[in-house]
Amino acid sequence: MLPGVGAFPDCMRNLEEYGLIDAVQKSIAAGKPFLGICLGLQLLFTESEEFGISKGLDIIKGRVVRFKGPEFADLKIPHMGWNSLSIKRKAPAMQDVPEGSHVYFVHSFHVVPEDKSVIATTTNYGIDFVSSV
Repeated sequence: MLPGVGAFPDCMRNLEEYGLIDAVQKSIAAGKPFLGICLGLQLLFTESEEFGISKGLDIIKGRVVRFKGPEFADLKIPHMGWNSLSIKRKAPAMQDVPEGSHVYFVHSFHVVPEDKSVIATTTNYGIDFVSSV
């Protein structure tokens, strides 16, 4: 499990400093179950635009981008509060999670995978964003 609180570049720097990048990559490559929560999910991607462009773990090809654009003119960023999941694919860890289940969010960035087949759920907040893979 890789939880996440904080900034993308700081977390990547800490993973590197403590020698954890290789361990995370090898564990996932070996097929071990992995749960990345919030920033822990974002770190799996190729790069993030938080505080400039920062390299991620590159386990999932794609980017982490800020909520921005006219769709958010009347919405508060960070997205904070309960919101529902729209299931696109039943991931193993979510087999018993029903459509429309509510989860709590606190984030200003969201993931954009290159391969749309990895998307497990989306959530609407101005746009339909990927909320799990």
